[in-house]
This record gives sequence, C-alpha cells and structure tokens, in this order.
Amino acid sequence: MNLDGVKKLVDEQRIQTIDLKYADLVGNWYHISFPPRRLDHVLAFGIPFDGSSIPGMKSVESGDMLLFPDPATAIIDPFVPTILRMLCYICDADTRLGVNKDPRTVAARANAYMIESGIADQSLWVPEFEFYLFNEAVINNGKYSAGYRFTSDENKDDLPGGYLDSDGTAVAHRKGYHIDVPFDKHAQVREEMVQLIEAVGCPIRYHHHEVGLSGQQEIETELLPFELITDKMMYVRDIVHNCALKNGLTATFMPKPLYDEPGNGMHFHIQLRKAGRNVFYQEGGYADLSETALCFIGGILAHGRSLTAFTNPSTNSFKRLLPGFEAPVKLFFGLANRSAAIRIPKYATSEQAKRIEFRTGDGTCNYYLAMSALLMAGLDGVKKGILPDEDNGFGPFDDNVFAWPEERQARLNAIPATLEEALDALKEDHDYLTQGGVFSRELIDSWIREKMQEVVAVRNRPHPFEMNLYYSL
Repeated sequence: MNLDGVKKLVDEQRIQTIDLKYADLVGNWYHISFPPRRLDHVLAFGIPFDGSSIPGMKSVESGDMLLFPDPATAIIDPFVPTILRMLCYICDADTRLGVNKDPRTVAARANAYMIESGIADQSLWVPEFEFYLFNEAVINNGKYSAGYRFTSDENKDDLPGGYLDSDGTAVAHRKGYHIDVPFDKHAQVREEMVQLIEAVGCPIRYHHHEVGLSGQQEIETELLPFELITDKMMYVRDIVHNCALKNGLTATFMPKPLYDEPGNGMHFHIQLRKAGRNVFYQEGGYADLSETALCFIGGILAHGRSLTAFTNPSTNSFKRLLPGFEAPVKLFFGLANRSAAIRIPKYATSEQAKRIEFRTGDGTCNYYLAMSALLMAGLDGVKKGILPDEDNGFGPFDDNVFAWPEERQARLNAIPATLEEALDALKEDHDYLTQGGVFSRELIDSWIREKMQEVVAVRNRPHPFEMNLYYSL
C-alpha cells in the first residue's frame, strides 16, 4: 500500500489513531501512537525515540534514534477497528538509514544479498507456529519462593482450580494430535485466530490441536515470500496472544513449558526461486533435490551449531531439544525423517512444492534475525559448494538415528546442549552472517551480550527441583 492508499484507508475507516510497531533485538514488539493528522509529518521526519531504553539497541550517550513507518505494512488493527497499524524501520537520527541492529533492516539486507548473489531472486517460507493455550498461568519468582502452575481444562490430570469436568470432556492417557471436538475445546478460539490472521493478509494452510494434551495448538501458513512473511509472523504472534486473552486463556510459544510433555517448535519450510523457477527441484536427484538445494542444506548444517544462537535463543530452548520428542538434536537431513534437523517433506513431490524443512528452531527466536541467519547460512553453502554426505556426517539418513548403536550416533554432529554453548559457537562461526554487511559485528556482539545475561540470570537462581534433591541433605 502506498501513501495515497493509507490516507484513503484513514478516511474510509474513520481512523482515530495510527499505531507504529517496531521490534527490539530479541524480538519483543514496542509501539507508539499518534493522531492521523500528523501522518504527513511523521512520514517525512519520522518519530524520535530513546534507543538506549530499548534492550540491546543503543548506549545512553548516543540514544537518539528515529522510527520511520513503512506504508506498505498498513493494516486495520485486528482488535480495534479505529486504529491503523504500521511497522517501522529503526533509523539513526543523523543518517536516517536503517541501523545495523534493527531486525527489519537486517532482514531487508539479507533479502537483497540473496538477490545480488544471483542464486535466487525470491525465497518462500512456511513457518509452523506451535503454542500452548492454558486456562491459568501462575508464575512466581522471588527471593523466598519460586514456582509456576499451568492448567488446562482439556487434560484430566491438569485441571484448573474449581473446574470439575462435569461433562467428562477432559481426557487423559492419550496424545492430543488432531484430537476432535468436543475434546479439542479451543478449536473455535483457534478458528477465531485464523480468521484474524487471514484478515491481515497472511493466508493459513491449516490449523489443528497438537500432540500436547494440555492445550497444545499449531497454525501453519501458506508458502509466502520472505519479505512478507517476516512481518506477518509478528502479527500472528500478536493475534495469538491477544485472542487467547480475549477468550479467558493465556498463550505461550515457550519451547518447553511443561516437563516430560511435548515442546513447542517453530519449523521453517524454505524454497528458493529464480525467474519463477524452483531452484531446489531437479528430477532424479536424491528426493528430487537439485545441487543448489543440497548445498543450501549443507550450508545450514555446516553452520548449524552457531545458527542455534539465533533459532533457539533461550535457556528453555535446550530443554525441548532432547531425544524422544520429535525435536532434532543431530545435524543431518533426510527424506520424511522427523529426527533430522532438516527434513525433506515426502508429500512435496512436484516442482512447485519441493522444499526443505528446518526443524530445530522455536518461537523464542527473533523471526527477522533467525530467518535471515538461515538464509545466509544456506547461501554460504551454495557459494562454497558444501554438499552434505555421509563423510561430513550430514546424511542423508532416512532411518531413526536414535536406534543406531551409540558409537555410530556419536559420529554425528550434535547441536549445542545449552544456550551458552550456542553463543560460544556463534563467537567462533559468524563470518557467513557478515557477508554483504547483512549482520554487523556490533549486532552479533550485542546479541551475545544480551543472551549471556539470560544465561547468568537463570544460572544464578536456585531451581525448584534442587529442593527435592538437596534440601534434606
């Protein structure tokens, strides 16, 4: 949408407020609002703000920054029809150029770098959103007490306080995957979310109850261009949270909110095109993959350990990445193999549909940075001709590697076991990210610094289970 289109929308919908959204380094959304009469001024001069108050963005002595709205992102607020939303670029106050640590600017640079490389002129993505809907989320962390309680009216073993399950629709001792109504109690809430998501221009492929019986959900989009889906994903997350609250529920994308229950991943399906042709497809190769596709896979697997610093950037991420929960812990690929870091969907057989699926990531990532990092790793693999094979341990392996003898498993490349280990890998392996100036050293250093604060914060606190282990000694 151009400026004239925005003004027309303001008049036709009787917009009372324009709300600007922008993301910080770790992916949290912030906003600032103004009356529509100031639209021309804001588009011309931006809105000044204190970047030093946004985590990881600027130091106090050089905190002045500007927000510049992107009219192409204008939509009617899904929850308040008199509000118009627009996404922003974060710019330096003096140059008015997107700053090195603005996630949207990084994504724009990654997309431009792909086009300039000549490898492809478009990348298409499908993100899978997995999340839990809980009835209650009571969280307490203080000096003298710590703990949490999540409840679900779907699970007979996890009922909320005062809920008696008088109609017997709460279930137990089974998986929740594709469970039907009336046992899929929040199907209509999920449908409401999907309608709102589609209304903001993000088409949905399907949605369903996931494996976790305590209200785990999945919403999956259609295959969409990188520059579109990175923005739309922010709206999806916002809609899920706000729609849940509107219906008396609470949503979390946290990778492992429940012990010994399925975790929430965020799988990314990726396809590259050039002049309208899918460059990942070549009939007759392994899984009908082209050499470009194989090298793209090779790049992601070769940089897989440092990539997890962006695709799995929480201490909780590595509680999900355990054998036995369809969460990949080894860096290899295979056809239809759900224990692989990269799976080739067996149902995607045509040239139009052929793609790869990166299965390691989770919803704590900053979408702009994680997807840009994946793109840069894959392009590096194509440029360097990194073909995955059994010699480098990347596969393809089509069987369950966790059924292999331990000695053979040990020869596979493993993802990091902790966030600190992933950040150490990023310190050692990041040149592929800085190609073309896409990621700056400043951003990478800030990312490591911000995330290490989380590592230390968790490490310094007593864990509730430590009380079981050590209190009475």
